[in-house]
Amino acid sequence: MQVKRIRLRVAYDGTDYCGWQRQNNGATVEGELQKALDQLFGPGVEMTGASRTDAGVHALGNVAVFDVETRIPPEKIAVALNHKLTENIRILESEEVAPDFHPRYAKSEKTYEYTVIHTDIEIPTLARYGYHVYRPLNVEAMQEAAADLEGTHDFSAFCSAGAQVQTKVRTVYEVQVRQEPLTGVKGEKIVIRVRGNGFLYNMVRIISGTLIEIGNGQYPPERMDKILKACDRAAAGPTAPAQGLTLMGIEFF
Repeated sequence: MQVKRIRLRVAYDGTDYCGWQRQNNGATVEGELQKALDQLFGPGVEMTGASRTDAGVHALGNVAVFDVETRIPPEKIAVALNHKLTENIRILESEEVAPDFHPRYAKSEKTYEYTVIHTDIEIPTLARYGYHVYRPLNVEAMQEAAADLEGTHDFSAFCSAGAQVQTKVRTVYEVQVRQEPLTGVKGEKIVIRVRGNGFLYNMVRIISGTLIEIGNGQYPPERMDKILKACDRAAAGPTAPAQGLTLMGIEFF
């Protein structure tokens, strides 16, 4: 049999995990996937993920690859793995890709969404997937500020300490803020959608925390441009809580 490189599209609820990357102090998404691979194919099949999401962060379209000799058709591997995974992790798609495809080095575009829930009383069924705020947000001010983030910039102000990267310059193709009504309760959902060629450590959560402060009226939307140009983490807003963030998908080209 010939070795095949298999790409998985992975969805998960990150609430109960210590992030994507395997570690010794608790359960991780990568660790659970590796257990399933070992059960299906035996030890020795090593997986590589595209994005190392933090503890509590969710995904609809994270990506992982591995090499394997198997008679299972590539498109059926998703079903076989799902039978061995816990219910909060699912493989949405499996396919064979070129032997030299690498999810971290291939040119790609990632899309994240951060969800803010505005209601008078916190709703338990929404608490795992959004950050609750009591005060209404000025969505128009958030939209105005978000436009300043689009383009190629040094995003040092939106990067947590400890990031080990050669450059903090990234290209953000789109920052969209939209407001949607909630069903069955009084309130609304504000979704911050960020699409770019790559992101720094906690970058989307810091962008979201800064936009929420602008929405709260703590400073005007034109402050965003000054924050960006300051290249100083202290200039930006807080890091928004993890449960509001979802990696929506990764496009490769």
